[in-house]
Amino acid sequence: MGDTSFLLFRKAPFLKLLPALMAGIIVQWNFPFPVTVLIIIFIIGMSGLLLFRGLSIKSRYFFRIAGGLTIAAIFFGLGALFVYQKDIRNNKNWVGHNFQTGDAVVVTLKEPLIEKAKSFKANASVDYLIHNGKKSASKGNIIVYFGKEDFPSNLQYGSQIIFNKSLQEIKNANNPGGFDYKRYALFQGITHQVFLKEKEYEFLTGGNTNYFKSFIFASREKILQVLKQYITGDKERGLAQALLIGYKNDLDQSLVQAYTNTGVVHIIAISGLHLGLIYWLLSLLTKPLKRKKHLKWLAPIIILTGLWLFALLAGAQASILRSAIMFSCIVLGQTIGRANNSIFNTLAISAMLLLCINPFWLWDVGFQLSYAAVLSIVIFMRPIYNWFYFKNKAIDFIWKLNAVTLAAQILTVPLSIYHFHQFPNYFLFTNFIAVPLSSLILLGEIFLCAIAFIPSIAIIAGKALTWLIYIMNSWIEKINGFEFSLWDSLNISFAQMVLLMIFISGISYWLLDKSKTGLKACLIALLAFFGLRTYDFYVRSHQQKIVVYNIPQHKAIDFVVGRQYFFDGDTVLYKDDFLRNFHLKPSRIMHRISPAADLGVLYKKNILADFFSKKILMLDSTFQYISIGKRQVIDLLIVSKNPRLYFNKLASTFDIKQVVFDASCPSWKLKFWKKDCDSLQISWYDVAEKGAFVMKF
Repeated sequence: MGDTSFLLFRKAPFLKLLPALMAGIIVQWNFPFPVTVLIIIFIIGMSGLLLFRGLSIKSRYFFRIAGGLTIAAIFFGLGALFVYQKDIRNNKNWVGHNFQTGDAVVVTLKEPLIEKAKSFKANASVDYLIHNGKKSASKGNIIVYFGKEDFPSNLQYGSQIIFNKSLQEIKNANNPGGFDYKRYALFQGITHQVFLKEKEYEFLTGGNTNYFKSFIFASREKILQVLKQYITGDKERGLAQALLIGYKNDLDQSLVQAYTNTGVVHIIAISGLHLGLIYWLLSLLTKPLKRKKHLKWLAPIIILTGLWLFALLAGAQASILRSAIMFSCIVLGQTIGRANNSIFNTLAISAMLLLCINPFWLWDVGFQLSYAAVLSIVIFMRPIYNWFYFKNKAIDFIWKLNAVTLAAQILTVPLSIYHFHQFPNYFLFTNFIAVPLSSLILLGEIFLCAIAFIPSIAIIAGKALTWLIYIMNSWIEKINGFEFSLWDSLNISFAQMVLLMIFISGISYWLLDKSKTGLKACLIALLAFFGLRTYDFYVRSHQQKIVVYNIPQHKAIDFVVGRQYFFDGDTVLYKDDFLRNFHLKPSRIMHRISPAADLGVLYKKNILADFFSKKILMLDSTFQYISIGKRQVIDLLIVSKNPRLYFNKLASTFDIKQVVFDASCPSWKLKFWKKDCDSLQISWYDVAEKGAFVMKF
């Protein structure tokens, strides 16, 4: 193992530097240090490195571990500094530090507007604030929602507007197991939002545009117009737009779910597959140039330009940037005669470059899955391909595609289960058709855009592409309809995910290199994995709790006993897949619970009696207050909807220990109810403000 590691690190020296950079990023995010401390760490590392380099060769060999530690300290400090610099909250001019109620805010729209069900949405950058008639420098990004009524058609990218409506801080629903949207937005520099109706904002003359961005947005719009003109069918058109330039606003959501369930959603998400095709096509087109000495230098320039132009047109997402940087490294390596450089080194360099641009991409699921897939293909594709030998070239090519698909799954499976809690059982069948077909469609779309000025040919190309996309969609939807197509509601912790990675690495090292160390590592990891899993099942089988969810304008309560739950809430939550999957499903997966017809819970009008010796009163309609002498103890009062409620009368009937206002309560009434609770010294909890309420028994 030592010799293998030494050779690997010798061929890929950046593999030693990447972990230190990542460690600095993770530590600074979770345990933020002042910038002076980070600078001191970096200076100490640089001083140590200079001192080390000044030693004799013999001394350097003797103190080689110290030399490695100084380099690690440098990159650790760099990673931490990148996080500090990228976190907008550390900027003294951040809008969150400076905005006061009543201030006028001047912003510039950073993108074309996106149409939603009830509004238009766009990201905007804060230009400055106006406080007491004076301009105040301010920085930050916000989300602006515009009402659809009397919406002005000239509101577009670069438009500069002014308003004096209060900015709302972006918050999480804070439901158990839910998506951390606040962190997701912060990683993009977005911390606030505002909803503007007609006459709540004004245009400023001139606007604020960037020529290059304007060119990119205009080019994307022209491509969309070509696809809308020649690709027929809503599903087919929506997929064509997503496949070519990553435009997902017109995607059919049921189709997206089918692609997700069958393990081919990577086709929709612009990634290395798309850049690989563009790289192959550009390499093919520039082949004649490479044969001529005086024109040889043009080939890499054309390839790099094409790769980055496609990456920018596709929205410059993390996955596409990673691929663009990686292929750029390959092109540059070939140009300077280092094509045989270790792929591990190339991947490490591209990862470091990306993390220097935005250290928060380390938490991006697409970023993680992209590198896991590429690493998995590099390590396992050849051994898997060697399982079978086919003389027929066509069959051999098909097997090679499947070998790539199988290899990519090995390291991505633990990550996919951790993030998405599911595994597509028929992924091999769907990828078998979808990967080559989507590649053909992508090349066809590029051809369509290139010949769009010849309508007669474009119409034929559009019909052919529509037919191919229809076939691919039909295949995916058919597989998705099969029984047991999806292994759903899987739940593993971060520690269990790491243990699975160690298990895979260990068993692979044992099988490929016959290493006993690898076998021991995989067995220990597997034992620890099942130990943690068994303990978690034991804990969940003994859980007893009530969860009041934070779902805007809806009542949703789970009564949990062991690994079962009884739901009480709005019936729409049974029908609305988005609300249920986004707000309720993550909690139920985390708690490992399934529905029960009832849990022995007894209803007496509005009173839920004796839930583990606790009295629960749930009010979602007007309640008749009947004094029965001695006040009955109510351990938990859950208020929903808009009942006519007077706490002073209620307190004369019941001795209330805790009040919970769920997210369906009107905000104007909450002010009065909270005031009443405070005067009666009753503890209250506002779900809409603080997130889901959980009471354990």
